Amino acid sequence: MLNINNVFVKYGDRTILDKISLSINEGDRVGLVGLNGAGKSTLLKIMAVEISPHSGDVVRPKGSSIGFLHQDMILPKGRTVLEETLSVLSEVKELEKQIEQINDQIETRTDYESQSYLNLFNELDDLNEKYRISGGQNIQVDAEKILMGLGFTPNDFIRPTDEFSGGWQMRIELTKMLLLRPDYLLLDEPTNHLDIESIIWLEQFLETFVGAVIVISHDKTFLDNVTKRTIEIELGKIYDYKANYSKFIHLQKERRVLQQNAFDNQQREIAKKEQLIERFRAKANKAKMAQSLIKELGRMDKIELDNVNSGKMKLSFPLSPRSGEIVVEVKGLSKSYANHNVLNNVDLEIIRGEKIAFVGKNGEGKSTLSKIILGHIPATGIAKLGYNIKVGYYAQNQAETLDPKLTVLETIEQVSPEDMRTKLRSILGSFLFSGEDVEKKVFVLSGGERARLALACMMLRPINLLVLDEPTNHLDIRSKEVLKDAIKRYDGTLIIVSHDRDFLDGLTEKVIEFNNKKLKTYLGDVQYFLEKRALDNFREVSLGKKINNTKNTIPKGEKKKPKLEEKEYQQRLRQLRKDVQNAERKINRLEEDLKKYESIISDMSKYGTIEYDTAISKHMETKNKLSLAMEKWENAENELEEMIQNKNR
Repeated sequence: MLNINNVFVKYGDRTILDKISLSINEGDRVGLVGLNGAGKSTLLKIMAVEISPHSGDVVRPKGSSIGFLHQDMILPKGRTVLEETLSVLSEVKELEKQIEQINDQIETRTDYESQSYLNLFNELDDLNEKYRISGGQNIQVDAEKILMGLGFTPNDFIRPTDEFSGGWQMRIELTKMLLLRPDYLLLDEPTNHLDIESIIWLEQFLETFVGAVIVISHDKTFLDNVTKRTIEIELGKIYDYKANYSKFIHLQKERRVLQQNAFDNQQREIAKKEQLIERFRAKANKAKMAQSLIKELGRMDKIELDNVNSGKMKLSFPLSPRSGEIVVEVKGLSKSYANHNVLNNVDLEIIRGEKIAFVGKNGEGKSTLSKIILGHIPATGIAKLGYNIKVGYYAQNQAETLDPKLTVLETIEQVSPEDMRTKLRSILGSFLFSGEDVEKKVFVLSGGERARLALACMMLRPINLLVLDEPTNHLDIRSKEVLKDAIKRYDGTLIIVSHDRDFLDGLTEKVIEFNNKKLKTYLGDVQYFLEKRALDNFREVSLGKKINNTKNTIPKGEKKKPKLEEKEYQQRLRQLRKDVQNAERKINRLEEDLKKYESIISDMSKYGTIEYDTAISKHMETKNKLSLAMEKWENAENELEEMIQNKNR
């Protein structure tokens, strides 16, 4: 058991951790949550004994091991990926060295009758047994499995580590941590540089991990799938819940409601007693009663409300200027870096108002195509924007491109139109930069604060094509929810590159998968994409496993339907895709209406009102409309699939 006892940390006049205590048990699965800057990473570093608290201590069992994946890591140069991965296993390496030395002695010595020579065999047996127990015989196989699970190919194993970007180097470091199988595995934002496929693989790996896992993550789906306990850090205090993140949110609300109710009841009781004290105090025959009431108040255990950090971004995109019908047109496009081909002869057309997600493994060309579309990098083939396109672009490293020497206010002034200058402080306030915060230098900002500032800079001008490349990497869960809500209300065209399944869920109406230099389109959001491929993980996609789908198989003896003429086929295909998209939009709208009416119906304070009766009537009407819309969608979707299958036969 790892015990944290009365840990106190203060930086300047700000208390980060206020005498907190907690225990991590063997096999615990803990999610550490809170706003950016709450002290999550500080607590992990204290657990890993990388920093010391100002008071308090950390005690863990003697001989127990800790593996700590943190955000600030630099790999040494001069090693291949596999060499660097195996370098962490010093004990196994030492055993290998000793075994090799004894084998050399057995081969070279000639004193076969001596006792010391015979002892070598006993020593070798002992070392081989230790090597077997430590997993040494399988250690390289295990290392290769983990590396491949995190997205490396066998060809990558012999490449130097310094050829890889920071995100891929983080994967090497993560492989080392997983290979060590420590008693306590501390992970600080492990999903930030992983694609969806690798995240799902990591979730499955951690299911069988024996040690305790303590993870900081802003990926709600990852937290739900990995953790069973949530520790929230808020304003220096911790709140411990025996639940994953989604359950924690409900329990947190319940706790605060109960606490508020108890506080309100006690305040009413105190007010009544104080009124009685005032009435009785001036009367001689009631003075004793007044003193009794005063003593009763003094003995009362006062309920204190938790301090709650209610700061929340206020995010809204300006109305989009109208663009042409075709926003993006890509034809016969290819892109290579040196001898590495990323995209090969791809086509893509994006229509005004579409919201599209780019998904796939890292390195498959998602960010590359985004940059080509915007004219940031060259390629062969055609890639052009339509009429009157106003672009808003958030790059994957957007927050890191800000000038560290400038203040927050100076940064936004640099990109502001003249007519917005008087509103900049107000805009920054809506992004949680208020008062003296606007005079902070960029270099002192946290990753989340830089991300918020970069978003603020992007939203000063009206745009009708929004391109977001991994916008959530440094945002806390609350800020991500605000951004997602703003994108849902955004009325322009959207292209988003993201690995965050919860963030993408319900956000887009089309998913484009990047795989093996090609694009494949799915008409729906990321959950629809996963379900459509009948997958629980993206690893099966890359292995090319066939999906059993008896729904559309042709019974034995039944003839295939004749193929349509190409022109007629393409026309019908376009019409069906449009029908599917229109039906999906209508379904989404009707489902939102249903939620609204259900909210009114469930509010018993409105029972018997005209609003309540209208909601009942509208609820039934909307359910019928939704049923019809679902039927239309299903018919169009089935016909679309059947057409494509017949075409490919």
